[in-house]
Amino acid sequence: MAVTAAMVKELRQKTGVGMMECKKALTETDGDIEKAILYLRERGMSRAAKKADRITAEGIVSVLTSSDNKKGAIVEVNCETDFVSKNADFIKFTKDLAQLALENNVNDIDSLNKLMLEGKSVAEVLPELIATIGENINVRRVATLQASNGIVDGYTHMGGKIGTLVLLEGSDAESNIELAKDIAMHTAAVAPRYLTSGEVSATEIEQEKELARKKLIEEGKPENLIEKILQGQISKFYKEICLEEQAFVKDPNYTIKKLVAEKGQGAKLSAYYRFQLGEGIEKKQENFAEEVAAQLK
Repeated sequence: MAVTAAMVKELRQKTGVGMMECKKALTETDGDIEKAILYLRERGMSRAAKKADRITAEGIVSVLTSSDNKKGAIVEVNCETDFVSKNADFIKFTKDLAQLALENNVNDIDSLNKLMLEGKSVAEVLPELIATIGENINVRRVATLQASNGIVDGYTHMGGKIGTLVLLEGSDAESNIELAKDIAMHTAAVAPRYLTSGEVSATEIEQEKELARKKLIEEGKPENLIEKILQGQISKFYKEICLEEQAFVKDPNYTIKKLVAEKGQGAKLSAYYRFQLGEGIEKKQENFAEEVAAQLK
C-alpha cells in the first residue's frame, strides 16, 4: 500500500513521533496505523506511542505579545491531567512554542512542528517530553495576529484555562494598548463566537429563527406579529454571539463596536482569537471504584 501524506499526518498526531519515523513505520507495516504504532513502540519510542490514545483535555493556553504590541501568538497544548499542566517542563514547552509561533508568524500545527527548538524540531522534542513526563501531550492549535498599523494585545485567565488575542488595526496610539487589553479580557469573559453579525451563516440564522418561531406559536403569539418579534430576537441573538455587538463587560452602556469607535483613535477591531482549554474534547469520566477493581484484576 502506498503511504500517503494524510496517513503520515494521522500517525504523527496519534504518536507525536517525527515525520520520517512515521513514514518509515507505515512503509514497514504496509500502511496499517495500529501496526505502525506497535512498530514505533518496539523501536525505542514506546512511551510516547503507547500513550497516543489517551485523552488530553487538560493543559495550558499560552498567550504572548511582542514588546511593541505589533504581534501576538496563542497556542494550546494539552495533557492528560491538571497535575502535569503545572509541571515546570510542560510550562516551559508551551511558552517556548508561543515564542516560536510569535517569531515565525505560525498559524498551523504542521508549520510549528517543523520549527527548531533547542537544536531539534518541535516534532522531535514532543515525544521526548512525553517520555520524560509520562503522559500523552498534544499540541492542539496555534494562531498569530500581526498589525501593520495597529495594536495587538492578549489576555490569559485562570492560569491558562482561557487565552485571547485581539487586533486593533488603523491606529497605533499608545492608549489603544489598554483598549485592546480590555477587549481581550472581555472576550475571555463573554466568549463570542463571531467578530461581526455578517460572519454568522444563513443556515444558523434560519435555525435560530425556526426555534424561536415554534416557541412563539406555542405561546399563542398572533401570526401577523411573529415576524416582527423574530427580527428583535435575531438582533438579541447577535448581541449574544458577535463580539462587536456585545455589551462591554466593564461598561454595558457601550457595545464593543461603539467602544472602539469612541475610544480607538480611528482604529477598527479587525480580528480576535479565543482558545478555551479542552473545548470540544470529550473528557473521559473515570469511576474510581471501577478503576481500582480493574487494576486489582
